[in-house]
Amino acid sequence: MALIVQKYGGTSVGSIEKIKNVAKKVIATKNQGNQLVVVVSAMGNTTDDLIALKNQIAEEVSPREYDTLISTGENISAALLAIAIQDQKENSISLTGWQAGVLTEDIHMKCKILDVDSSRIKAELAQGKIVVITGFQGINSKGDITTIGRGGSDTSAVVIAAALNADVCEIYTDVDGIYTTDPRKLPHAKKLETISHEEMLEMASLGAGVMHPRAVETAKVNKMNLHVKHSHKEGTGTQIIMSGEKTQVVSGIATDDNIAKIGVMHVPDIPGVAAKLFGSLAAEKINVDVIVQSIHEIKKLNDISFTVSKDDYKKSLKITKAITSDWKETQIVGDTKVAKISIVGIGMISAPGVAAKMFHALGKEKINIQMISTSEIKVSCIIAEDHLVKAIRAIHDEFELHK
Repeated sequence: MALIVQKYGGTSVGSIEKIKNVAKKVIATKNQGNQLVVVVSAMGNTTDDLIALKNQIAEEVSPREYDTLISTGENISAALLAIAIQDQKENSISLTGWQAGVLTEDIHMKCKILDVDSSRIKAELAQGKIVVITGFQGINSKGDITTIGRGGSDTSAVVIAAALNADVCEIYTDVDGIYTTDPRKLPHAKKLETISHEEMLEMASLGAGVMHPRAVETAKVNKMNLHVKHSHKEGTGTQIIMSGEKTQVVSGIATDDNIAKIGVMHVPDIPGVAAKLFGSLAAEKINVDVIVQSIHEIKKLNDISFTVSKDDYKKSLKITKAITSDWKETQIVGDTKVAKISIVGIGMISAPGVAAKMFHALGKEKINIQMISTSEIKVSCIIAEDHLVKAIRAIHDEFELHK
């Protein structure tokens, strides 16, 4: 008997008909002799709808009340799925995050899961039930409901699977696996049979929306293989596995058009300036991605450019202006019409010239590179947003990822 954790995203449970289909799928899995835990997201656009309702009253609310409201979406889908399973004559129970023992930090909206007390889950499984758990949420030391950030149901599923020492964690979504790049932007993108945790973590962090980065990181730490499959179609999907020998230098291309660039020009070239700027952004929970600094040797001034998400752009601009208000020569510019394109591959570690090949592909298409960021297994470029699709095609062809 295997213990399987399955996670179904918002589009997978986006309607009553889809929920009934998921119920059939999970019952079929249990009938193969497995114990089954199912983690669900909120239905379709429910979370966005709840935020819209909140905004009709006030745009700024206390983080505690925000979490209390937003967490209700998962409660609905979990209860409906348990009801659908019961309606098909199978024993099931729905549990909220706190009922399932998901313990989190004491912060709200973007907290981390600290531990899972899995005793309740195990007790329900021992009674032969299919246990349906709300993703995205938990409870803190004060007994308050918390949420772990948009897309966090992936993380919930992996953490619960690790706590239960599950045999496998399956992530069901509206695509049939991980592709070399977004097939909606490049129709001849190729589905990958396997990808390493390291590569998937980079892809997810760089904007590939199939998996949440924290979920992949958790799976890597716990040495747990993941299996990404389509919710309503049969297929092999993609397995996310421990890294091994790789012959493919580049495995995929990740893109992110939800970014903005801020340039801080003529910054005083003195110790502590960058720390003051980026420390202030970090204090407001703003994640800074690509950072580039250049030096004006004559005047002892620096130019610093960095990227943030578009959601954080206005707040970041306001903080940056406040921090630099006393720097007489400093000027601030911003640009929301940019995108990030990245190549990812474990094989890059031992293959020189990969970055040059990427730059050559962009150069042939006369695409200007505004910023560059690298690690051992990725190269990222910031380019104009309206060149993104052309850039994907050029790089995909350059590295022959369709083969």
